[in-house]
Amino acid sequence: MRIALSTALISAAAIALTLTACNKNAENKPNFESAINSYYQVHPTCLWSDPQQFPVQIGHSDPKTAQYDALVDQGLLTRTTSEKKVIIISKQQNNYDVSEKGRGAWTPDSSQPGYGNFCYGHRKVSSIDGYTPTNSQPGATTTVQYHYTIGDVPAWAQAAETQTAYPQLRDQLSPTPQADSVKMTNTQNGWQVG
Repeated sequence: MRIALSTALISAAAIALTLTACNKNAENKPNFESAINSYYQVHPTCLWSDPQQFPVQIGHSDPKTAQYDALVDQGLLTRTTSEKKVIIISKQQNNYDVSEKGRGAWTPDSSQPGYGNFCYGHRKVSSIDGYTPTNSQPGATTTVQYHYTIGDVPAWAQAAETQTAYPQLRDQLSPTPQADSVKMTNTQNGWQVG
């Protein structure tokens, strides 16, 4: 009798755990992790905080020259030179444009033709560290603290030249998980970022 009762309790606990895990609206770490990973799967991590326009023309002494040249070295941009006359003085200019290879890594901005970004990976949650108490009802919100790493990183972003030119890229790709927090809302379809 005691064995049968223990087996029944274990089965009931397993069923309850399974039902909780299957409920996308439940306030728990697996649901938060899944929602954050899903969000960043369609919102990649990109090189610039704002979309950039190409082609672009800049002077040789512009600080962006070193950054753009690192992308030329990786085959993402092409560079040509030209002269620009300002009154009676000629200045050397670098002309940069997205290369054929670069078009495969370029993410165009649908709201601004000619603008876009080089995206280099997706955040992947490594741990859910905490969240503000809430409930499992649609419309509820919470702030989730988590750590993440960047996955799916292409070779051009891992290159030393690119990481030297873009120090924030090197920081983002550190093997040490980065900390962040995000506001989440409980919807009819489960927890979502935003």
